[in-house]
Amino acid sequence: MMENHFTKISSYEQNGSSGGTTLPSQNFSWFAKEEQDWDLKQFLAVIKRRALVMVGVTSVVMSFVSYSTLQQKPVYQSSFQLLVESVNDDNNLGKVTTDANFNTKASLDYESQIQVLRSPELMAGIVKQLQSYYPGINYNYLIQNLLIRRLGTTKIIEVTYRSNDPNQIKVVLDLIAKYYLNYSLEKRQTKLRQGVQFVEKQLPSIKNRVDQLQKELQIFRQKYNFISPDTQGEQIQSQLQTLSNQRIAIDQQLALVRSNYKIMEGKEGELVALNSSPMYQQLVTQLRQLEVQISSELTRFQPENPAIQTLNDKKQNLLPLIQQEAQRVLGIKFAEITTQMQSLEVQSQELSKAEVQLDRQAKLLPVLSRKYTELQRDLQIATESLNRFLATRETLQIQVAQTELPWELIQGAFQPEYPISPNITRSLLLGFVASSILGIGISLLLEKLDNTYHSVAELKENIKLPILGILPLDKKVQLSRNLNLEQKSPKQKVPAKLLQGVSSSVENLQRQSASDRYYRQGKFWESLQMLYTNIQLLNSDHPINSLIISSALPGDGKSTVAFQLAQIATAMGKRVLLVDADLRRPQIHYLSDLNNLWGLSSLISTNMPPEQVIRKMPTMSNLSIITSGPVPPDPARLLSSDKMKHLMAYFHRTFDLVIYDVPPMVGLVDARMLAPYTDGMVLVVRLDKTDKSGLMQAQDSLKISPINVLGIVANGDQTQYKAYKNYYTYASSRS
Repeated sequence: MMENHFTKISSYEQNGSSGGTTLPSQNFSWFAKEEQDWDLKQFLAVIKRRALVMVGVTSVVMSFVSYSTLQQKPVYQSSFQLLVESVNDDNNLGKVTTDANFNTKASLDYESQIQVLRSPELMAGIVKQLQSYYPGINYNYLIQNLLIRRLGTTKIIEVTYRSNDPNQIKVVLDLIAKYYLNYSLEKRQTKLRQGVQFVEKQLPSIKNRVDQLQKELQIFRQKYNFISPDTQGEQIQSQLQTLSNQRIAIDQQLALVRSNYKIMEGKEGELVALNSSPMYQQLVTQLRQLEVQISSELTRFQPENPAIQTLNDKKQNLLPLIQQEAQRVLGIKFAEITTQMQSLEVQSQELSKAEVQLDRQAKLLPVLSRKYTELQRDLQIATESLNRFLATRETLQIQVAQTELPWELIQGAFQPEYPISPNITRSLLLGFVASSILGIGISLLLEKLDNTYHSVAELKENIKLPILGILPLDKKVQLSRNLNLEQKSPKQKVPAKLLQGVSSSVENLQRQSASDRYYRQGKFWESLQMLYTNIQLLNSDHPINSLIISSALPGDGKSTVAFQLAQIATAMGKRVLLVDADLRRPQIHYLSDLNNLWGLSSLISTNMPPEQVIRKMPTMSNLSIITSGPVPPDPARLLSSDKMKHLMAYFHRTFDLVIYDVPPMVGLVDARMLAPYTDGMVLVVRLDKTDKSGLMQAQDSLKISPINVLGIVANGDQTQYKAYKNYYTYASSRS
């Protein structure tokens, strides 16, 4: 159903103003996803549509199967069975050993054994003897009809042979059984003894390999003092850490000594060194005492006094001593610092050399570790190989002692009486099933490749838009271009219930009730009536005054729908104008049998009055038609002109209903230019014709255009034809 909101549809008036009415509007969520799972109803509909393809494929395949089955020759089959391993557990001598890892269970590789039994070398003697009885037998023929298999998980091998000759089957199987028994007797123990000999031959070289590897490992450990990679690595890392710590401590002491040396080179350093010398301090004290005495005596005597001179002489004698003492103390201090600094530098260098040496060992450790690991691995592999060969020798020796029994024939071959194929009933049944499945599969494949809508139900499911009308397709009914609804014939008044909800003028409609022609056109007539009624009932408050008839793609029947809808509206008592606005591929003049010398293009491009191009239908006085006229070079420019909008406004005022036949939506803009100035658009979809992708492109165009889509018309429906036909046939017989 349509939504309950409205949009305004504008009409372009002659004075340039716009007015309009409110009509139901559609949003564009009405295209649902087309890729959906098929239900049973859809599946049956596909089967019905593709019945001819399915029946054809099934018939062809079934014919081939039937012919092949009936042409087959009868095939016979027989077999014999061999017990190839002992079933008596007492013969298993595995209990004599206490080794838990020793597997004493006899094991036979059945797949390999079967291939050996089918090999050309083993079958050569059999083929040679058979050729004396049947010259046509060779190895390929024999293997093609011979089947050798193991019976489930048992210790039994079954040999089956097929042939068209039952006597040949018995001869072949008896000879094969004899050869196989001799083979088991001759080859079984030979194989085991050869295994023992091989092991004995390999053991000395393996032992030498183990001894060689043990010796190499011993030399490696002695050369590199190498016990274990992990232990050696931990020791090297520990030594590196210790040396690093020692070197850091020495470097710290050396930095301190160098700092003291730099301090000694300055005045402050010299004062600190001199202050720490007792002799120097004693001399300085004496100098100070002399200076005090000189100062004291100068208060009493003149500088030339002998006492003062004596004291000055002592002072002068003391100064060189002080200077010599200072040089001696500083020299000793510098020598001590220099010696300490050199000692620390030597220690740092030695520690660095030791670190470099250990670092080399650390870098060499991965190589040594890899070599050690390789030696260990090779030794382990060699040791395991030695142990395995020793265990294998013991196992083979036990098997030689316990498996002396040959194979045993537990079921001999028999001559068949009844063929196993062909099974005609089964073959025909399977052929029918397979051919039916193939036919259905091809039908489904064709359906998937068909990108069209096939039924109204499918159209409703995928396009959420009102179905305004369903127009039937009946190849037996040849519709004329004009329904001639107003021709003279016996008339009667249409019941009011049939046209309930339509304008009161519908009551004037007269229909042909007793005419055979009416019944031939009845289905199409009723469908068109229903389409017109549904359009008018979309909005009872504001009847539809103008509408656009378009389609997604060419060939959907939009022009035919527009023409027939105009006739139906006229028959309902409306003054109708049908405008062929398809200025690219016009069709209305063909349908109406009118010439197309001038028309809508002439009316827009010239000053012709509308009355000169509006023509009446001869059989329907209330139906007026404007053909397209000459095809212009640029139709879109004419349709988008202001004059076209004025003409549309004039048409809408003059007639009760104006129907515009416009070009398809996809790839063209003509419909989008005219639709906003009408009450809405009706989209024609041709069942089994309209491409889904084209319809989706039309949707994209409508999304960006202010167009009121009233609904769709499903054209070309064939599903309800039988019901209409039965109804009208019944009505005809009752009349």
